Amino acid sequence: MPAPAAPFHASLAGFDGAAESLWLEARDGVRLRAALFRPAQTDAAHGPAGTVLLFPGRTEYVEKYGRVAQALCDEGRHVVAIDWRGQGLSDRLLDDRLIGHVDRFTDYQHDVAALRDAVRTLGLPEPLHMLAHSMGGCIGLRSAMDGLDLVSCVFSGPMWGIRISAMMRPAAWALAWSSRRFGLSHRLAPGTGAASYVAGAAFDENTLTTDREMWDFMRAQIDAVPDFGLAGPSIHWLHEALRECRALARRPSPDLPCMTWIGGNERIVDTPRIHDRMARWPGGHLEIVPGAGHEVLMEDQPTRARILTACLEHFADAERG
Repeated sequence: MPAPAAPFHASLAGFDGAAESLWLEARDGVRLRAALFRPAQTDAAHGPAGTVLLFPGRTEYVEKYGRVAQALCDEGRHVVAIDWRGQGLSDRLLDDRLIGHVDRFTDYQHDVAALRDAVRTLGLPEPLHMLAHSMGGCIGLRSAMDGLDLVSCVFSGPMWGIRISAMMRPAAWALAWSSRRFGLSHRLAPGTGAASYVAGAAFDENTLTTDREMWDFMRAQIDAVPDFGLAGPSIHWLHEALRECRALARRPSPDLPCMTWIGGNERIVDTPRIHDRMARWPGGHLEIVPGAGHEVLMEDQPTRARILTACLEHFADAERG
C-alpha cells in the first residue's frame, strides 16, 4: 500500500528532477516525513544504480539536501531522505515544538526501520548506501553496527562525540543526569539557543559554512517555512546523546567500506573521536576539508562537487567489491 503524500517545498529545495514526499509511521506511532528524489534517467544497459539513504543532522529537513540529491541523481542514483522525529515536519515531541527532543536515542532506529521499509514498499533499486551528516552520522553508525543492509557508508561531520571542553564535560553529565530527577529534562540545554540557529546567527560568525550563497539558501528555507525551525536541544536530548556516543565508542567499526569528511574548522562535534574511529576502521578513509565548517556538504559549489564526486566513486567501488 503506497504511503500517503506529505508536503514538499520543491521551490526551496534546489532539485530540478522528480521528487515526492510521503508520510511514514514508526513502529511506536510517531509520524515521520520522508522524501524520494528520482534520477531523470538510468543507464539502460546496467539498470538503476542503487539507492542512497540520506540521514540529515539535528535541526535539518529533507529540502535542505535538494542540491546534494541533485548531484547523486544526476549519476543515476535514487535518494531517500528523512525528517527525524522531533524536527522538520515530522512529529515534534514536546509542547514547545522548538526544543529538540527524543525520549531515547535508540528511538531514532525506529525511524531508520520505517525508512528501510519504505524503500522496499516503493521498490527502489538496491544496493543501498548511506550518506549521513552530524547527528545522522551517530544514528547511522548504530544502524550500520546493528546490521542495516548497506554496501557502503559516507559520513560528514559525524556526531560520534559532542565538542565540550574537558573542564565542562563532567558538569554536562551531572546536569543531564540531575535534571531527570527534578523533572527538568524537557528544558532547553544551557548554552544553546532558543531559536533556529540559521535564522538568528550572522553569516560572518556562523560555524556551519564559509559560503555566503549556501548560507542564504538555508536561511531562505527557514524564512519561507518557519515550521522547519528548531532551536537547541533539551537537557534530556543532551543526556541521551552523550550516552549514545559513549556506547558507540566502545564498539568495533562495522565491516563496511567507509569514507568520512570533516571540516578543518570543525567546532561542533568532537574531532578526536572521529580520528580515533577512522584510525580503527578497516578500509576506512578520512578526508579533511581545509578551512571548512561543520557542514562540508553546504560549502561552495566546487567543494561540494569534489566531495560528492568522491562519494559516488566510493559507492561504485563498493558495488564492484
